[in-house]
Amino acid sequence: QSLRYQTWQTKTPDGSSQTAAATLVRVLCIQSLPFSPGNSQPNRTTKSKSMKLAGIKSVEGAHDESVWAATWVPATSSRPALLLTGSLDETVKLWKSDDLNLAGTNTGHCLGVVSVAAHPSGIIAASASLDSFVRVFDVNTNATIATLEAPPSEVWQMQFHPKVWDTSTWKLTSTLTIPRPEVPKPSDKNTSKKFVLSVAWSPDGRTIACGSMDGTISVFDVAREKFMHHLEGHSMPVRSLVYSPVDPRVLFSASDDAHIHMYDAEGKSLVSSMSGHASWVLSVDASPDGNAIATGSSDRTVRLWDLKMRAALQTMSNHTDQVWAVTFCPPGGTGVRGGRLASVCDDKSISLYDYS
Repeated sequence: QSLRYQTWQTKTPDGSSQTAAATLVRVLCIQSLPFSPGNSQPNRTTKSKSMKLAGIKSVEGAHDESVWAATWVPATSSRPALLLTGSLDETVKLWKSDDLNLAGTNTGHCLGVVSVAAHPSGIIAASASLDSFVRVFDVNTNATIATLEAPPSEVWQMQFHPKVWDTSTWKLTSTLTIPRPEVPKPSDKNTSKKFVLSVAWSPDGRTIACGSMDGTISVFDVAREKFMHHLEGHSMPVRSLVYSPVDPRVLFSASDDAHIHMYDAEGKSLVSSMSGHASWVLSVDASPDGNAIATGSSDRTVRLWDLKMRAALQTMSNHTDQVWAVTFCPPGGTGVRGGRLASVCDDKSISLYDYS
């Protein structure tokens, strides 16, 4: 099993240059670089009212097929943040953050789009498809900046690097190998189950974590291009990973075993295991203030979790099928309370919530 950590360099539409990094393990996970500059059902067992979600709007039939991917494109000096979604209908769509009105539809893939990522500059974004191609494009014009091939497998997840930025041409810089755990898992019966499904950069850009089909999480030192250690605890595939925006040591994971784990990724320890979903947990994201996480599940719900209580605070039941992605939009900076949360689903819908 190998993880290909890839970096490409490219010119942006405004003439400046930057580097994009991607991670691949039968899965290409793009991660590039910054510039600078429903119905709510509160959990009756919890008394905390310090944070909550409030439904703003749901769009039925947002895509023609299942919606599997979503992320926020950061605001620029000329426009507010946009919601970026990808669907099995082969399209990528952009939505206005205040009312979910459609702002644009992008094409270019010949199979379903399973992952999307936005550059921290808000200028470029990327979409990955079952056609084994990653398309990097200008958010405003839809012009293709680069097309990256990731044979022989599909690209399942991408994320732009949070810190590094540089130059002019896209190129592979290194390949990282994921060693097998010293003690094989009972589910590890063949190599076909060893590919990676999820990837996340730490906020400081120093480490990469990737989640595998066998339930293990591998952590790498990026600068040294070196495997550091495995994080254990899940018994089924790890579908989603996210680091805390306020603490680069804290990593959250979502798994098919219906659990959400909170790890000290540097100390190699499991801090907490949270449960409450009735089925696979397909997505997890951390709130901008670092006080909560949101999860989406195949049980058709979105849940908000209080990290101090380590418990579900609220359940949103807007969707009628499995929820593939949840994503927070910061209101204007790390550590700030407030903002928006979006969720996307197999039922072809998008839901938008206010987080406060």
